[in-house]
Amino acid sequence: MTLDLRTRRDDEARERIAPDSFFGETLPSLLRAHADLIPSADEFDLRPLVLRVDGRAWRLHRDGDGSPAAMPIGDDDTVAATADGPPVAEVRLTAEQFDDLLADQVTPIGLMTAGTLDQPHGRIGGVLDWWLVLRAVLDRRRIHRRGDVDVPVDLGRRFTLDDDPDEILAFLGTAGFVHLRGVFTAAEMAGVSDDMDRAVPNYMPGDGDSWWATLADGSEQVVRMQRFERHSATVSSILEDPRLLRVAEIARCGHTTEWATDNRVEALFKPIGVVSGISDIPWHKDCSLGRHSYECCGLTVGVSVTGAGPTSGQLRVIAGSHRALLWPALLDTGALDLPDVALATDVGDVTVHLSCTLHMAQAPTETPRRVLYTGFRLPPTGDDESRSANRRKLKASREGAPRNTSQPPAR
Repeated sequence: MTLDLRTRRDDEARERIAPDSFFGETLPSLLRAHADLIPSADEFDLRPLVLRVDGRAWRLHRDGDGSPAAMPIGDDDTVAATADGPPVAEVRLTAEQFDDLLADQVTPIGLMTAGTLDQPHGRIGGVLDWWLVLRAVLDRRRIHRRGDVDVPVDLGRRFTLDDDPDEILAFLGTAGFVHLRGVFTAAEMAGVSDDMDRAVPNYMPGDGDSWWATLADGSEQVVRMQRFERHSATVSSILEDPRLLRVAEIARCGHTTEWATDNRVEALFKPIGVVSGISDIPWHKDCSLGRHSYECCGLTVGVSVTGAGPTSGQLRVIAGSHRALLWPALLDTGALDLPDVALATDVGDVTVHLSCTLHMAQAPTETPRRVLYTGFRLPPTGDDESRSANRRKLKASREGAPRNTSQPPAR
């Protein structure tokens, strides 16, 4: 079993495909060759989409036999309804955005998060459906159908670091997450909690290092403190602790902290009664902004400073979702056939989920929560300069998520 799902490298030469060539030649060929990767019209309600790229326009639709297809239209044309109905959405892209979309550098969610998704009308869901089609034929991945993914493990099982590493790896690879009990002590977590309180005056709205939320009483509260190790000797020590480093070894893929030199750990408050701002994050994958094929699977690690349960801000995950091509965020989980698992944790427990496992943070209703988040990336491949340049393209959207959208990038 490998959790290294990368299929692209940043330093690999790639030829830009002009939209005319892509929609006129490349896409029709891919759709014919990989029709089996796309569910039928009965299984997948794929409504028409109008896509405009720098002065040219195409209508993406199902043709007479139900197969996905693309046809050019006039850029200023009114798009009339056809047998498969009117378009559900229209999107305008620059040539650079279009190229990044094809190359998996960004997703529609990534554009939306960055505030650069030009969608004059329609809902994002119609765009994401066609994004699935593109990813299916470009990446040779089958769009998820009911019954595709089996999760034959006890999803309520909790491990310790002393359990059989083979069993932990097998569980993580099957379910996309693992719950580790008692990794850190209550005394250590009490020290972290005290440091969180002491660190609050070091953060302020708009500082680029914190997220803030408005509570029902009108007060503003910091809900996420980035680069928190700068304000906590205890947390700085935890980042180098053999117990945490053993978590990186679970996947046996050489996961490293190399990626985290700037923002190594974040301390989160989960208050009750948030009315605006991002505190409790809806369903998403950590690769929802893009670059799944360059970076997945990373390990996202949550350290429970306080306990968490149904009324105190627990994490929920969709087991097996890392093995399914589906929307990367904003998901209607009721339509999925995969298990929704709540991870109730005690003080000092650690949760680990893969970067392409769907998860969300449940809003606390009775007891606030405190948690640390850190993580590990796969070892780098290829040229550092190319990789860094492409990551910088997403940096603005990752840092700007609390200001620009209700859909954040991770955790």
